Amino acid sequence: QVQLVESGGGLVQAGGSLRLSCAASVSTFASSRFAMGWFRQAPGKEREFVAGISWSGGSTGYADYVKGRFTISRDNAKKTVDLQMNSLKPEDTAVYYCAADRTYYSDTVTRSQDEYDYWGQGTQVTVSS
Repeated sequence: QVQLVESGGGLVQAGGSLRLSCAASVSTFASSRFAMGWFRQAPGKEREFVAGISWSGGSTGYADYVKGRFTISRDNAKKTVDLQMNSLKPEDTAVYYCAADRTYYSDTVTRSQDEYDYWGQGTQVTVSS
């Protein structure tokens, strides 16, 4: 069983920055080849893809609405995945979720939330105008 715990959310003014972190509680984090992703869900909206990173960290992918502002990274030794969010906008307000996809063999970014096996509880990000 894999547990994911997000942290780093909070209230920030538009134009500001936040750094989210996701910690995985599994000893085989690196060898299990988890592709990792960040998703978000705003009130009244469906959960959407934000950013993803392959298990090696060699590939990353971003949704168009965050490209150039957000950066995803991972440290397999520390079993963490971070999301650096800059130039935040009020429309970035949402609950942000970390997710893990056990890929087994591929070293690619997973964009579809249906392919993810494990999810964190989420952390609230609120951007004021």
